Amino acid sequence: MKNFAIFAVLAALLASFSGFRAEGQATAGQPASAPQLVILDTDIGDDIDDAFALALALRSPELKLLGITTTFGDTELRARLVDRYVAAVGRKDIPVAAGLPTPHDNVFTQAAYAGHEPERKHPDGVTFLLDQIRAHPGQITLIAIGPLANVRAAIERDPATFRKLKRVVMMGGSVYRGYGDEHRLPDAEWNIARDPAGAKALLASGVPVFMMPLDSTQIHLEAAERERIFSFRSSLTDQLTLLYHQWVAHTDNHAPNPTLFDPVAVTYAIHPELCPAKPLRIEVDDKGFTRPVEGPPNAQVCLHSDEKGFMDLLLGRVAAGGPR
Repeated sequence: MKNFAIFAVLAALLASFSGFRAEGQATAGQPASAPQLVILDTDIGDDIDDAFALALALRSPELKLLGITTTFGDTELRARLVDRYVAAVGRKDIPVAAGLPTPHDNVFTQAAYAGHEPERKHPDGVTFLLDQIRAHPGQITLIAIGPLANVRAAIERDPATFRKLKRVVMMGGSVYRGYGDEHRLPDAEWNIARDPAGAKALLASGVPVFMMPLDSTQIHLEAAERERIFSFRSSLTDQLTLLYHQWVAHTDNHAPNPTLFDPVAVTYAIHPELCPAKPLRIEVDDKGFTRPVEGPPNAQVCLHSDEKGFMDLLLGRVAAGGPR
């Protein structure tokens, strides 16, 4: 009986310890399910894919948008577009900052949408980015879906702080495939070619870089999928409808089915299995070509994406009941 009593006490202690350990493991596991802290850096307002990327980010509970910064050209006008967009979907809590303005000759196809917002001076996007990194060192994913002027300026201003980013997930580059046909030779992709120095600085910064180039991002929004989104009639899809029709009206020689380059970067941040990446060393020349070369990897690059999986995710979040 004495031995049995001792055994019972030991068993109870072991059960108690096991329960404590399991509880501790569950607690320790909670941060893994917490939303990722994200800043979206976008040249929204020219092509239409940025608007869809923002929609996906807004509908993804895996992400907590700390702010949206605008890049390239008239960044104040782009910021006004974002102001109207986030207000319309009930997310005025998301800060909007205007990045470094740059010379440009491209057409701001969605300027009329932005023009509905009153002019105001937005916070400086580069300062905002660096301040957020200081407030959340090692925790922020920067999703960069435009030319890298803000990235370059942040690195030049405070490289030590910039290195405290958790990672950069970017749409940009052309490794083995150019625009259009999958057999076309690589091109100087738009985002990289507008600021090759920014791409060079980013790849040399020491921050983990995950690159979504033309090889994996030329996913077309076909008519049936587009109409499913536009007929859904939510505050979010209404904004996409307005912006899409402005893009169509002010884009010469456009195809009615937009190419959703930028949402692939957002997708990678939440479902990387839809765009598996491989380590490569990427060299950027002064014209914006991004070539794979020998040497230690400086980026993880997605060369092939699951297009069906991507579209199912986008439609399920933007034009259906929500996350699946």
